[in-house]
Amino acid sequence: MSATKTPDTQSRAKRRSLGGQLSTRVRSFMETEAGSAGLLLIAVAVALIWANSPWSDSYTSLWATDLSLSLGKAELSMDLGHWVNDGLMALFFFIIGLEVRYEVSVGELNSRSRLMIPLLAGIGGMLVPVLLYLAIAPGGEAAMGWGVVIGTDTAFMLGALAIVGPRFVTQLRVFLLAITVIDDIVAVTVIGVVYSGSVRVPELIVALLLGVVLSALTRFGVWQAAPYVLIVLVMWLATLQAGLHASIAGMLGGLLIPARNPSREGVEQAARLFRAFRQSPLADVGKTARRGLQQAVSVNERLQTVLHPWSSYVIVPVFALANAGVDLRNGVLTNALTSFVTWAVVVGLVVGKLVGIWGGAYLGTRTGLGKLPTGVGQGHVLGGGVLSGIGFTVSLLIVGLAFHDPVMRAEATVGVLLAALFSTLAGWLVFHLAAVLRGETDADLPRYLDRPVDPETDHILGPPEAPLTLVEYGDFECPFCARATGVTQELRQRFGDQFRYVFRHLPLPDVHPHAELAARAATAAGLQGRFWEMHDLLYKHQDELEYEDSAGYAADLGLDVEKFLRDLDDEKTADRVRADAASAEASGARGVPTFFIGDRRHTGPYDAATLARELEAYAQESGVQAPTEQK
Repeated sequence: MSATKTPDTQSRAKRRSLGGQLSTRVRSFMETEAGSAGLLLIAVAVALIWANSPWSDSYTSLWATDLSLSLGKAELSMDLGHWVNDGLMALFFFIIGLEVRYEVSVGELNSRSRLMIPLLAGIGGMLVPVLLYLAIAPGGEAAMGWGVVIGTDTAFMLGALAIVGPRFVTQLRVFLLAITVIDDIVAVTVIGVVYSGSVRVPELIVALLLGVVLSALTRFGVWQAAPYVLIVLVMWLATLQAGLHASIAGMLGGLLIPARNPSREGVEQAARLFRAFRQSPLADVGKTARRGLQQAVSVNERLQTVLHPWSSYVIVPVFALANAGVDLRNGVLTNALTSFVTWAVVVGLVVGKLVGIWGGAYLGTRTGLGKLPTGVGQGHVLGGGVLSGIGFTVSLLIVGLAFHDPVMRAEATVGVLLAALFSTLAGWLVFHLAAVLRGETDADLPRYLDRPVDPETDHILGPPEAPLTLVEYGDFECPFCARATGVTQELRQRFGDQFRYVFRHLPLPDVHPHAELAARAATAAGLQGRFWEMHDLLYKHQDELEYEDSAGYAADLGLDVEKFLRDLDDEKTADRVRADAASAEASGARGVPTFFIGDRRHTGPYDAATLARELEAYAQESGVQAPTEQK
C-alpha cells in the first residue's frame, strides 16, 4: 500500500496494536494478573483502615473465628486466618504449579536458550536479597525472616508495570513472568523445608503416593479434570496432617498435571464432532461434541482457564485482606521505621531484587549462555528488577510463618508494604531514565513489516495494486495455516479486486520437519508460474510432503519436472525461503500463521469476520478509500 500516513494516523495505528505475538493463554494470564492489581490495592487499603479504626477488634476477631468441616467422626477445624493461609493459598500455589508445568512443557521455558537468562536472573534475584537481608537484620528470630525477600507478587508486579512501564511491554512481561515462575518454585520449597513444623512420616508417605497416582493418570488416558482435582484435594489434606505447609501440596499437584499443545488429530476430531452437532443438534450429539472439545485441550490448560480468575480476583485479595491489616497505632509505625527488621526487608526486596535480577541477566548475556528477549534492553531489565521487589503475597505469607513475635511480625509487614511502594516509584524512575538516556521506549516485538510488499518478489494473489493487503507468514505443515486458507478465500470473495493476499514462508522445522522442503517446492513451482497451484496442493496433502511427493505434485501440475527438481535443490531457492523467514523474525512473527493487515502485525483471532473488520479499519486509518463489499 502506498498511502501516506500522517503522524496522527500512525499514533492511532499504534494504539490499536497489541504488543507481542503470543498465545492467547499467555496474554490472558498477564491481562488477568494486571487487571486484578487494582482489586488487590483496594483489599490492602481496607485491611489497613479497618485494623487502625475503632473497629479494629472486629478485624482481629474475624480471622480468629473457628470454622470446622466434619464428615462422620472425621473433622477438620481451623480459624479463618488459617483457612486463608493454608487453604486458599494452597489453591493459589496449585495454579502457580499448573503455570510452571505449562511454561516448562510448551511455554517460554521449554528450551535451554529461553531458560538460561530467566534462570540466572531468578537465582540472582533470590540470593542477593537474602544476603542483604542477613547483613542488615539482627540475629536471633529476626534472622529467620530471610525468606520474606525471595518472592515476587506477580499480580502486583504486572499491575505496576502496566502503570509505570513503557506503553508496549509484552516481551518484558513474558521475561519477568519466567523469572517469577522460578521464584515461586524456590519460595514454596523454602516454605516447606524451612518454615513447616515437625513432619509426620505416615501422612507424608500418603501424600507422596498420591503424587505418583496423579502423575500416572495421564499415562492411562484420563482426560477428565475431576479425578485430578479430587486427588489434589486429598493430597492437600494429607500434607496438612503431615505437618507441612499446604502450599507444598498445591505446587506439587500443579506440577504433576501435564500440559501439551493441541494435537492435529484432536483438533480435527473436535471439529468433526462440532459439525455433526450443527447438522444434528441433539442432546447426546452435543454431549459428545463437548467431550471432544475438552479432550482436544490439556487438563492443565482447562484447569487454569477455570481457576485463574478465582485466584486473581478472589484468593489473592482475600489473602491481602487477612494479612495486610497491621495496627500501626501506639507507636508501632514509628518503631517499625527505626527497626532493622523493617529496613532489612525493604533493602532486600528493593535493592536486592534490582541488583540480583539485573546482575544475573547481565552475567548470562555476557558469557553467551543466552540472550534477552527481542525488544528488551538493559534498562528494561533494571526497571523490571526494581518492580520485582513487590513481594507482597508470598512475602506476607512467610512473615506469618517466620515470626512468632507480634512486634517483629508487624515490623516485617510494614517493610513489605514499604518495599511495594518504593519499588513502584523507583520502577517509574528507572523506566523514565531508560527511555531518555538509552532510547528504550518499547519492550516489545516489532509490530510492522520490515520490508514492504514487492510485486516483483512476493507471491501475490489478487491485483498487485489493490488497496487492501493481507500478508501471511505460513508453514505448509501447520494444520492451522491450512485452515486459514479458507479465510483468505472468504476475504477475496468479500472484497474482490480491492484485496490482495501475500504469502511469505515461515517454516518451523523444529516442529514440522517437512515444512522447509515444502516451502522450497512452492518456490520452485513459482519459478514456472504455478506457485498458488502448488500452494493449494501442499496444504491439501499435509501428511505427504516428502521429496518424491513434491515431484509427483509437479507432474500433476504439468510442470517441467526436471527443471522443478533442479530449482528445488538450487541454493537460490533456499535463499528465497530464508529471506522470508528472516523477514518474519524482523517483523515480530514468532509463530504460524501470523498475519499483517497492511504493514501492521495482527494479533488475536484470525477468522474472516475479524480480519475483514481489521482490514476496513486499517483502510480508514491509512487514508485509503473505504472498500465496498463485493456482491
